[in-house]
Formats: sequence, structure tokens, C-alpha cells
Amino acid sequence: MLQHQLLSFIAHFGYIGIFGSLVLGIIGLPVPDELLMTFAGYLISQGRLHYFTTVSVSVVGSFTGMSISYFIGHKFGYPLLEKYGGKIHITKQKLGHAQQWFKRFGKFAVTIGYFIPGIRQLTAYFAGISEWSYRTFFVYAAPGAMLWAVTFITLGTYLGEHWREVMETIHQYLLIAVVLIAGMALIVWYIKRKWGKK
Repeated sequence: MLQHQLLSFIAHFGYIGIFGSLVLGIIGLPVPDELLMTFAGYLISQGRLHYFTTVSVSVVGSFTGMSISYFIGHKFGYPLLEKYGGKIHITKQKLGHAQQWFKRFGKFAVTIGYFIPGIRQLTAYFAGISEWSYRTFFVYAAPGAMLWAVTFITLGTYLGEHWREVMETIHQYLLIAVVLIAGMALIVWYIKRKWGKK
């Protein structure tokens, strides 16, 4: 089973395993990223990894994957994803959902999208396809990478041996929670914009 192999890979190779797995997961391969980072947090609780180094490696790994996706989108555009996306588990259905999400939430889709499997892998492609400057992409993607990594690694650190069962429960309700948070953020932004105009 892929999940078991990846956890064994991280347990054996440590930081290098975390970095490589996150880069591949963000690009689009079927890697359970949240599970891996929570597991890394568990390894921290066991004294096998260091918290600051693990967070740093996870942020750099996930952002590296996002940057590769951004440059692929920027260079080759939507037709490449449509033609070859299936080979890295990016289906037309996922592309449609991600495109709608990207149009609805704009730049914040890159930040919030980290927390949504299936969306996370595609927002960077759409940022590149939309011809954002890399500086703009960095401004919105980097905080998302940091928040995402800190959230799940810290969770794994505090959960310790119970990390797996809690993560399975969280994963079921993660999308609902993120949509609610995103909705609230949009409402706040809309109110501020209206007041600003007045």
C-alpha cells in the first residue's frame, strides 16, 4: 500500500523523505500530504525529528512543489494539463472544480487551497496559467505553505500515538471546515471593501 510505503520512507529517510514526498504530492502524485506531516509530528513527539527543522523542510518542500506547478502552468498553459494531467491523477473533473474555486476565491485560493486535497495541487497551475508574476504568487503561496505545515506538524506532535485515528476523523470534515472559514473570510473582505468605499 502506497500510504504505508511513504510512511516507512519518511521514517527511514527523515527530512529528505519529507521534502521529496511533499514535492511530488504538490505536483499531483497521489501522496497523502496531511497524513505525512502529521506522521512527521508524531516522529517529533518520539524524539526522532526536530520540530523547527521539520517545519522548515516541509514548508520548503511544499513551496518547491507549488513553484514547479506554477512554472509548468505559466510555460505550457491549460492544454498541457488537459492532455497529460491524467498521468499524474489530475482528472478533468478535478480541473473543473479547481478552476471554479480559483475564479471564486481569486488570489486567496492559493493560500486557502493548501488545506483542500485536490485543490491544493492545482491552484499553483492556475496561477501560472493566469500569468501571475512569480512575486504575486510567492506573496499568497508562502503564507499558505507555512500555515499548512505548522498546523499538521503541530497536530501530530501533540497527538503522539493517537495521530492516525484523529487524522482520519479530521480528514472527513476538513473540506467543510475550510469552506466555512473561506466563506467567513470573503464576507469580512466584502464588508471592509464596502466600508472603504464609503
